[in-house]
Amino acid sequence: MMKFTKQNFIFLVGGIIIYVVDIGVDFWVASKYFCQGQYCWGILLLCFRGLSSLITQVFSYEWFKNDWEGTDTGKLKWIFLVHLFQCGIFIRYWFALKYGCQAAFKQKSSRDASETDPPNFIQKQAVDVVTDINMLRVFKTFLETTPQLFVQIYILMEHEKNNFCQYAAIILSFCGISFSMVDYQISLRKSLPDKDEFRVLPKLVYLLYKLLTITSWILSISLITLLSVRSSVILLIFLWICGFTWTLKQHTTFCKSRKMEYLYRTVVGIILIFTFFNIKGEKTKVCISIYYAAHTVVTLGILFVYMFWKPSIIKEIHFAIASILTILSLVLGIIFLVVYYRHFHPTAYCRPPACSDEVDGEAGQKDRVKIGRFQNFIMQ
Repeated sequence: MMKFTKQNFIFLVGGIIIYVVDIGVDFWVASKYFCQGQYCWGILLLCFRGLSSLITQVFSYEWFKNDWEGTDTGKLKWIFLVHLFQCGIFIRYWFALKYGCQAAFKQKSSRDASETDPPNFIQKQAVDVVTDINMLRVFKTFLETTPQLFVQIYILMEHEKNNFCQYAAIILSFCGISFSMVDYQISLRKSLPDKDEFRVLPKLVYLLYKLLTITSWILSISLITLLSVRSSVILLIFLWICGFTWTLKQHTTFCKSRKMEYLYRTVVGIILIFTFFNIKGEKTKVCISIYYAAHTVVTLGILFVYMFWKPSIIKEIHFAIASILTILSLVLGIIFLVVYYRHFHPTAYCRPPACSDEVDGEAGQKDRVKIGRFQNFIMQ
């Protein structure tokens, strides 16, 4: 049976602290840009923050509606108002702390207890609430944190004057990405009871695989942006179109409503710009190979364009450091990817009963929504 441990509770508290600090740093960095007269950068960072918050609030409220279907409408109105003021994530954190504290410190369940027993029910509640939070954090990571990281690195490469708040924003962005990746995989393993526990070594390998491949790609995009902002925008739009088209062809069933499903596919298209994302929970050996092969070709292509188009810039120390970091992180990231998939990745994602669409009765439909939300959201 899946368990919510004291270590999970500590990670939960750490995630809350980082989330609150991240909000403060975003406004701090933006205010610094406004004070320096760099209004474009300040507005851009706030736009990433606003877009991310809006989309995560929409998904959060939709999930509350699905989970509380048939309950008191007064509660949903109150929940709607909280989400309208962009504070819905704090309600989820409150529920997570409530159930997490009970599961980690106050409940003692036996191995033979059924899922309907009070201790095991609290465990399941804690895991489900934290799972939803981690799903929303994945959205936030690629809608806000990763684009902000790209902008901050671009500013550092473009301008020689750097300050402490820029470095703080970059460090916190990397921390946000790292926590989001690891916490997501922990929730994924806990949601699949037939899978092994996500231990320390697999966590580290997975973290390095994601962090290094994303770092290489962000540096590559930063380099092409230095060369031509227009070319960078065209590349990003083209990659999003490719990712969105792929999600359409996959016929995803993540959301109950068609409008929310298209919003989900739009978000997945953005995520696919930065990292591979398996939205169907199927075997992905071919897809992931094509994905990172394409990233490798584009990365090398960008460096070759610099060599033949602007050979004078090769002598600059910033370009040399960025190029070395880009290639090194790409190679190491792919090595960790191979190690993770060969030795630590689950070979199957869910048992047939959990994946079946044939669920009878109202209670069965509610269970299908609760299970399906995460089973249809599989990220490699």
